[in-house]
Amino acid sequence: MVGFYRHVRNPMYVGFFVGWLGLWVIFGRANLGAIMVAFVAVVGIAFFVRFYEEPTLQKMFGADYQEYCKNVPRWIPRIRAWHR
Repeated sequence: MVGFYRHVRNPMYVGFFVGWLGLWVIFGRANLGAIMVAFVAVVGIAFFVRFYEEPTLQKMFGADYQEYCKNVPRWIPRIRAWHR
């Protein structure tokens, strides 16, 4: 693994949501409708990752992916990069 994938398993999803959260904080436009849409998106992506993406990667990479999952968290980044 290289780059952000040594800290978190889903850096693109995490970056997307952190970016949107930052925009809401800066511009102060987080109304209830926007929060509900974001909540639905987060839940949908969480289910997609858990029930489709991860099982597919497990089938493709087997024990290597299982070791990676044990050492790198799905959503909240590690402080120190994981080295195999």
